[in-house]
Amino acid sequence: MSPQEKPKTITKPGIDTSKVEKIIQNYIENNGNALTILQSVQESFGYLPFEVIEHISERIGIPLGKMYGIATFYAQFKFHRRGKYIIQICDGTACHVKGSMLLEEFITKELGIKPTETTSDNLFSLEKVACFGCCAIAPVVFINKDVYGNLTPAKLKKIFKKYRRMEATP
Repeated sequence: MSPQEKPKTITKPGIDTSKVEKIIQNYIENNGNALTILQSVQESFGYLPFEVIEHISERIGIPLGKMYGIATFYAQFKFHRRGKYIIQICDGTACHVKGSMLLEEFITKELGIKPTETTSDNLFSLEKVACFGCCAIAPVVFINKDVYGNLTPAKLKKIFKKYRRMEATP
């Protein structure tokens, strides 16, 4: 499909085609911008729905397999909706030795999610990370850009309460 042709509509509920089209139009002139388009779309949606990858592939003339290959090559891209609060638990050596596995077990019990999953209310997602480089304050958890160190399950429980209170406050 040429950039001038009218694109097909994405039919998945919640996918705003106009947002995708604006992003594509910003970068369509340069063939090497598939990565930039994917980054911008993920920033807009919070993840890369397969239907959107398919749409971009058709619009910019890159075969779907190649486009999907680009998206799956980079760890930055996520293919499932993520929660408002991304919990990243460090599983580097220092954190592992100091109890990151206990924190992961606590999170699984407390929130009902395992790594790569999101709570049903879309509030929290859990991810494991190889190392943050915060070994001096191990074990460490990031929640979005907030860093929490020297954690125990009891401390983590208080932190989750804080985030839930923030959601309850208008």
